[in-house]
Amino acid sequence: MAQFEEHRGRLWGIAYRIMGTVADADDAVQEAWLRWQALPDEPPVASPRGFLTTVVSRICYDLLGSARARREMYVGPWLPEPLLGGAGGTPPVGPVAPDGSGPEDRVTLDESVGMALLTVLERLTPAERTAFILHDVFAVPFPEIAEAVGRTPDSVRQLASRARKRVRAEAPRRTVDRAEHRRTVEAFLDAVMGGDFDALLSVLDPEVVWRSDGGGKVSAARRPVLGREKVARFVQGLVTRGAEQQNLRVAVVDVNGATGLAFTDATGRQAGVFAFTVHEGRITEVDAVLNPDKLGHLDLDRL
Repeated sequence: MAQFEEHRGRLWGIAYRIMGTVADADDAVQEAWLRWQALPDEPPVASPRGFLTTVVSRICYDLLGSARARREMYVGPWLPEPLLGGAGGTPPVGPVAPDGSGPEDRVTLDESVGMALLTVLERLTPAERTAFILHDVFAVPFPEIAEAVGRTPDSVRQLASRARKRVRAEAPRRTVDRAEHRRTVEAFLDAVMGGDFDALLSVLDPEVVWRSDGGGKVSAARRPVLGREKVARFVQGLVTRGAEQQNLRVAVVDVNGATGLAFTDATGRQAGVFAFTVHEGRITEVDAVLNPDKLGHLDLDRL
């Protein structure tokens, strides 16, 4: 019991990054726990950390195949389930297998749990995503990853390399200055709440992308909204409709490791979480999670 609990946070962090959903991460960790419990009283495991990492990764890898099929049938854009507060998981420890990539090529824990990057990871194959998360984020050696995905170490090395190149090419530009990110999000909120259209335009990148995940459960744009003018007018429409709702509460919160926004109304019928990507003082992407099925794990009543 104690050995498993020692690694639970790391296991959950791995599972969430591979699956992108809280429920699936919970299920994967629970299944890993059951498999650990099924071992003899004195498990013949040289490294509990390595063993449990392989087990939870294999569970997620198997789950992700069927999950992708369901997500292809999803109504509108599919976005990961948001986390409020800390990013979860523990940073990589120990040496990394030599593959030509150094620490400067790796993503940080905050980056790896960011909504924008998780959205990019959705475009990878299950094997690529698993290899990338395990190696580039959690520094798991290739032989251990090979056990999790049923490939050879050389094959896994190639999977991680392909994934890394795609992430580099498709991940949005973003600031690493948390203070700048927060200032930009707060400026966006001030402009929206103050009805200042010009100020709203000034805080949006000319090529900003707004994605809404309603899952067919609530009203939401089923295609990304592209461009500063269209996004600004789309937000104006949201504010106008929101003004008709009484007791609508909006709060600045930490969303997947960066400043974002959350809202809810007194009835609990409407709620949402907004994650932002910021570059050079302007918002380049907004990921709006509105599907109530993806917000049930959050305590939004305390906003």
